[in-house]
Amino acid sequence: MSRVGRQPIPVPPGVTVKVEGRRVTVKGPQGELSHEVPERISVVQEDGKLLVRREDDERTTRALHGLTRSLLANMVTGVTSGFSKTLELVGTGYRAAKQGNRLVLAVGFSHPVELEPPAGITIDVPAPNTIVVKGADKQAVGQVAARIREVRPPEPYLGKGIRYQGERVRRKVGKTGK
Repeated sequence: MSRVGRQPIPVPPGVTVKVEGRRVTVKGPQGELSHEVPERISVVQEDGKLLVRREDDERTTRALHGLTRSLLANMVTGVTSGFSKTLELVGTGYRAAKQGNRLVLAVGFSHPVELEPPAGITIDVPAPNTIVVKGADKQAVGQVAARIREVRPPEPYLGKGIRYQGERVRRKVGKTGK
């Protein structure tokens, strides 16, 4: 059996889980998330824990067993504490600002780049060179952070661009003069 899939998911107080057929809905202080469980995988709620079970030992079912358990655990974590990703802007004159709900980036283009976050995602700018993306859905937070980074990814010669906090950019040696 899958080591990940057979671990129970503890449901903290203040979080309600509804299992209706194939759909699992998790509701908590940070919001509400739902997931469609694949065929041959079942979710059972017993005494404050969620258990993910599978019907057979086929290769795809075994893979989906662990995946489903991880996705449900991320949903429970997301509605209790939420997820966040921090991005850094590196470069002279590179800065971020927030205008209402929109993120405005000045990253060396002839025009500022404006990005609108989707519903359920909040973007904070604690400093002009720092962006924090927060939300309950782990996948959506990662996707929004990746879209922001995509505007100006870090380049290998000077290291300028938008990068994740703690990301190491492999630097290349430039031209050598005579």
